[in-house]
Amino acid sequence: MTLRDIVGFALRGIRRRFGRAVLTLVSVALAATLLTALLIIARTAESRVLGQLSKGGPLAGIQVSAAAPGPEGVGTDNPGRGDKKPIDDVTIQRIRELADVRQVTPVISARLFIDPDSPKPGEPGQPVRGFVEDVLGVELQRAANLPISVTSGRLPTIGSTTEIAVTETFLKRLGLDRTRSATALGRTVIIAAGRSAGADTVQGRWIKTVIVGVVTQQAAGGIAIMSIEPLQAATDWQRSGLDGGPIEKPTTQYSGLFVEAATLDRVGAVRIAIADLGYATSAPESLIATVQRYLRVVEIVLSSIGLIAVGIAAIGITNAMLAAVRERRREIGVIKAIGARDRDVLGVFLVEAGLLGFIGGSLGALLGWALARTVGTFVNRYLVSQGLVGVQLSVPLFIIVLAIVGSTVLALAAGIVPARRAARLSAREAVDAG
Repeated sequence: MTLRDIVGFALRGIRRRFGRAVLTLVSVALAATLLTALLIIARTAESRVLGQLSKGGPLAGIQVSAAAPGPEGVGTDNPGRGDKKPIDDVTIQRIRELADVRQVTPVISARLFIDPDSPKPGEPGQPVRGFVEDVLGVELQRAANLPISVTSGRLPTIGSTTEIAVTETFLKRLGLDRTRSATALGRTVIIAAGRSAGADTVQGRWIKTVIVGVVTQQAAGGIAIMSIEPLQAATDWQRSGLDGGPIEKPTTQYSGLFVEAATLDRVGAVRIAIADLGYATSAPESLIATVQRYLRVVEIVLSSIGLIAVGIAAIGITNAMLAAVRERRREIGVIKAIGARDRDVLGVFLVEAGLLGFIGGSLGALLGWALARTVGTFVNRYLVSQGLVGVQLSVPLFIIVLAIVGSTVLALAAGIVPARRAARLSAREAVDAG
């Protein structure tokens, strides 16, 4: 028999038992769908989430404080008790010149008096008395590179002196929970910087601001965020007249820095270099390693579920092919009687199984991609609703190829036993049994 004859007999067998062939094809397609979708989701979680972060970003960030390094050595997350070394523009320039440093963002934290306006009649929230808390000033044009996530509203406009974003801790001061964060937007907040102008005299510098957003942030201490320029002016004003001294603008100093390493694997080296300059550092390296381990576990679990489905599909293919051999004994006897060899009969059943696997795998890969895309859409909607950045679905070509080739190989493997059983039948035995 020629290859054309073998393929013709295989197609004829599929057409004659179309219902069974469809059920077998569906089982393969469902297994390939599940495996493809799970692999795409797992690969996206690993390659997009950690892959993007490995190129830099907030998790490749290092917080630098003015405290001297702790006695336990370089890289400790606990600031030491040594003398504080000021952070100024010269410090920023020196750190920017270090190897593997992508970006340096200064932050200012000032302890200010905060007086939220009481809500109007009918508005949610209770009247709040003024309190003293830290306010954080950052370069808002670089906010995307800082560990700051907007959960409601937006960040203040760059350079604005009248807009602030507050944290959930601030909301608690207003008597609001996270679900009612949007009600805080548009509320007026008075911020005051105070200084001593003499033995019994205190001066205040008042700023009227409006809440434009609610955020979560780990850049530095502070229950509210505003543009660095007005807060810098407020802190300079505070320092300029302490204890009645001369009102002179001091050298610009910062509360800390947020240093972004070029890649995750260079965070440790950058921390060592900064510690050598005399500053304490902290970075979420252990968190990153933990996230990587958990993602590996998730990938293994999802892949195992998909492989179980593949195993079930293999059993279905084997069962369908064994049934086909029993039903086609007479046909096998006839083609053997007219000169077909054992390997020809073997080829007919393997081609039939391979076709079912290839078609089922192709459909499954397409459906798996569609399923993963649907799941990704819902996940992105959730991330955006939480003020986080959405994750772009990653569909590596090798996963699609793996689904199709794997399904075909699986079908061939499942069809070997039935095909060999058919090939071993003698012409007389096959005709008599039929």
